[in-house]
Amino acid sequence: MWVTIFRGSTAIGIIALLVLLVNIANGAFGYAMIEFEVNPEELTEGEIAIEQLDKDALVQVLQDNVSSGLYRRLENDKPFAERDHENVHNLVIEWVVKPQVAYQWTLLDSLLNRSEIQREAEEEFPGLELRFVSWLDTEFITNPQSGDPIKAGVRTAILGSLWTMLIAFLFSFPVGVGAAIYLEEFARKDRWINRVIQTNINNLAGVPSIIYGILGLAIFVRALEVFTSGSIFNPGQLAGNGRTILSAGLTLGLLILPLIIINSQQAIRAVPDSLRQASFGLGATRWQTIWSHVLPSALPGILTGTILAVSRAIGETAPLVVVGASTFITVDPEGPFSKFTTLPIQIYQWTSRPQDVFRSIAAAAIIVLLLMLLGMNTAAVVLRNRFSKRI
Repeated sequence: MWVTIFRGSTAIGIIALLVLLVNIANGAFGYAMIEFEVNPEELTEGEIAIEQLDKDALVQVLQDNVSSGLYRRLENDKPFAERDHENVHNLVIEWVVKPQVAYQWTLLDSLLNRSEIQREAEEEFPGLELRFVSWLDTEFITNPQSGDPIKAGVRTAILGSLWTMLIAFLFSFPVGVGAAIYLEEFARKDRWINRVIQTNINNLAGVPSIIYGILGLAIFVRALEVFTSGSIFNPGQLAGNGRTILSAGLTLGLLILPLIIINSQQAIRAVPDSLRQASFGLGATRWQTIWSHVLPSALPGILTGTILAVSRAIGETAPLVVVGASTFITVDPEGPFSKFTTLPIQIYQWTSRPQDVFRSIAAAAIIVLLLMLLGMNTAAVVLRNRFSKRI
């Protein structure tokens, strides 16, 4: 009976996960009606497609169809002589053709009702182009955020997520492993203060993430603003805004710190006590035993637990909203004192837009986030297996 219950619960979990993945993919792909402000066929010479025009012809098309002020601004940003063919073609599409999504269908409708969609497109959207759109492509990964969904991308959000995760890892990993070593190898279990510390660590692992956001706002953004804004390194500059990547990374570091401590304790506790006794018997000190024998044996479990904790932090939104993540930013972060946004914040901002097309690119961003999580979990498995073979 219990085996049947366990199998049923596993099947329900797998079905729920598949439904979630199908729902995400359903919005990230599908047919769409594309409307152009200027039809690309009107810009071509004869029957030559606009993609087949050489760079000089594309520059001429751009000059003939945009204002002189805009053309000079583009020339000042980067001379057309230094731009490649693809870059000039993208400028023509962006500033002359100006494609917009008039209507779109889901992936399931696109696969199951293709003929009906084509007939509906001819009857209700004459003159528009029916195109199968994949919002998840290389341009979506490399483009910054934009108010135009066709040009919008997640490059800035990806870089922001990587920066915050790096700072969170560099802060929480040494502190968490050090605390676990102390509690397991040095602290006396019969002392009340150590029991209180252990109880509080276990309780902090279950505190809602929004509480850590409020803590980060009070400490890192306001109390330590001179440090987290970077103004301490520029004595002549007034104190800046502490809502930076550094504040966000330290806040997420506090969020995952209890998880790293608990996982590291479990990994250290799993090391056989006979290994310690053998080291002591050969004359090694306590620290030599921990450094040379206990930590190498516990490292696979420590790394696995740490990466899984960081995987949880990469999907957090509430603490970053409190700390001050930007919902719209087009500038890539250049360091720990930069303004930032992250993938969860980007997804939240897009899903709050009234246009359906923004929910489609939000679904594509969710796939990018899931791929990042899958990559981190895969790294945890690889590291665990590699270090397990060395022991």
